Formats: sequence, structure tokens, C-alpha cells
Amino acid sequence: MNIVICGLAITSSWGNGHATTFRALTKALHERGHRIVFFEKDLYWYADNRDLPRPEFCDVRIFRDWKKVAPEIKRELADADVAMVGSYFPDGIAAIDLVLASRVPVSAFYDIDTPITVSQLRAEGKTAYLLPEQIPGMDLYFSFTGGPLLAELEQVFKANRALPLYCSFDERLYRRREIGKRYRCDLSYMGTYAPDRQAKIDELLVNVARNQPTRSFILAGPQYPKSIRWPKNVRRIEHLNPRWHPHLYSSSRFVLNVTRRDMVACGYSPSVRLFEAAACGATIVSDNWPGLDTFFRPGEQVLLPTSPSDIRTYLDELDDRTVRRIGDAAQARVLASHTSHQRALEFERAVESVTSRRHPAPCDSPVETPEPLRASL
Repeated sequence: MNIVICGLAITSSWGNGHATTFRALTKALHERGHRIVFFEKDLYWYADNRDLPRPEFCDVRIFRDWKKVAPEIKRELADADVAMVGSYFPDGIAAIDLVLASRVPVSAFYDIDTPITVSQLRAEGKTAYLLPEQIPGMDLYFSFTGGPLLAELEQVFKANRALPLYCSFDERLYRRREIGKRYRCDLSYMGTYAPDRQAKIDELLVNVARNQPTRSFILAGPQYPKSIRWPKNVRRIEHLNPRWHPHLYSSSRFVLNVTRRDMVACGYSPSVRLFEAAACGATIVSDNWPGLDTFFRPGEQVLLPTSPSDIRTYLDELDDRTVRRIGDAAQARVLASHTSHQRALEFERAVESVTSRRHPAPCDSPVETPEPLRASL
């Protein structure tokens, strides 16, 4: 297939989870024989912090002005089999209009921010990147969030088909590594600063660190206010290149996961960090939210503290064998269900479901189970 994607970012993973998600998916699709052209706007923050400026697995087109790039996108759409616009794409509304006006066989919207999107649609009747009247025109509405929100997208906002396309990881990159001195710690957290997450981080990491001065902690991620006073035993890393993420996860005795407020409210919204950490055999300590138990079994594959005292109990009382067993169980779970290869297959099946509805097999033809789509589509 020829696939055209308009997305927030793929060249820079600084301050966003979109890049790692698009990287994993497009790389897996490329390896299955598909051609991907990715359009990314040249935003100053990402332009200054590109950690993968020229991916080998897709053709990245950086642009500054929508009016100038629109003819180029239109030419690509003329030969495309699938066109997909992602949430928070700066010219999302115009890009969707361009896709809907084209003759591309399959159109899709990829919502990496579904709870935020739906919240804005409810409250304001629009978002900066998607209008409600555009939703019924798209063949597929891929969502980072599963559960009841998918039914609302179909019933209230008239999506033709809303289905989960969760984040994923490249199992060749995200795997358990040797414990390294540089990243060895008792508890780590990695994520961009967000005001609605900070209270939980203060409670479950910062305050625990203050009460456990002999233990070591790492907090990696950009945009944290300089006014925050970190305990001396908390090491700050402003930005950790994705190549070193597995080393941090593998060298942390426990890895903390904290979820954005909107994602918690809707549930069924696993972050990419959650799957990546599990892929490295990390023992994850996470906040709880509806649907989490559909991804990991609490107590066996993930730990769910109810207070800082639970964190201290994990640090003081769980032996290394138990910690390793929980990490191994989480790793097995994500390898079975959440690799980028599996997401590529899910993407192909969804596209195939659209094309098969439009071009059904003749009634007298034998029914066969179709092979997964490859580049021949």
C-alpha cells in the first residue's frame, strides 16, 4: 500500500508521545512492504530537538506553510491507498478536508488524544484539528482509547467505525538490557511535565524520595518548572534519547507510571511508556484507572499503590525474585499483544475491512480467509 500520513511529529520525541507511536507503526508497516509518506509541520520546538531527523522507514516531508505544501499532499493522495490524519496535526482541519475531497480509497483519523478530543467536542463543538462534521466522512477512526468512548464516537459523533489502535513498541529496541551504572536506581519516572500529573508524581516519587534518603531516584523528561525543588537523591534528566529508554527501564528496580487526568477519567488509555517499560521487563508501579486490568493483571503483572506507604513497602519488602517475576510477567503480556508488528496487522485488517465492504466477493465465489494486506493492495 501507499500510505500518506499527516501527523504532529515523527522526527522529534521531545515533549510528545506522538513521535514514538508513529515511528513504531510506520516502521512495522514499512517492513511489511508498504510505502509511507509522512508530512510534519516545521514547529520550532521539534525543529530544535530532532532526535530522528531522517527515518529510514518512511519518507518525511517537513513543511512550513500549509498553502505551499497542500498541492504536494494532493499529488501524493492521487496515488495513495490510505490517507491518515493524526490528532494535534497543526493543519488538521484543512488536511482532513483535502483527504475527503480526494479519491483516496481509505481515509482515517488517528486520535492519539481521544479523551481530550471528545472532551472538546462535547464542550466546544470542535477542536483545533478536527470538526465534528468531518468525522462521518472518514472511513476509520483509530483511537488510542478503547472502552465505552468508542461507542460514543460512533453513536454521538457518527464515526463510521471507531476502533482501538493502541500505542505499541518495537520489540527489537525495547527489551531487557544489562543493568547499567548510569541509570541504576530504585525508582524512575519518565514523562513530559504536565500540571495534572504533577500532584501524583510529588506524592508517589518526590515525597517517597524525601523519606528514603538512602535510595536513588531518576526523573526524566522536559518542561518541568525550575521552581520545583527536587530532593538530592532525585536525579533529573531533561531529555533522554529514545535509544536509552530501554537502559533506564532495565536499570530501574521499579518504574513509575502516571496517567493524564483526561485519560484516567475515560480509562482504557495505556501510554506508550507503559508498554515500552513492560517490554524491558520493568516492574511497573502505576496509578489505577478503568480498564487497566484489561492490559495487565494487578498484583501479578503490575503494582497499583494506593498511597506512598505502598511504594515504601515495595522498596523495603519485595525481594528481587518477586520483583523479577512481576517484570517477566508484564513482559510476556506485552510481547503477546502490543508489539508494533501486531499494530501493523491491526491497521491492515481495518483497511481491508473497508475495501472488502466496497468490493465484496461474488455470491457464488468460495469464501476464503484473506491474507494480511501487504504492498500489493
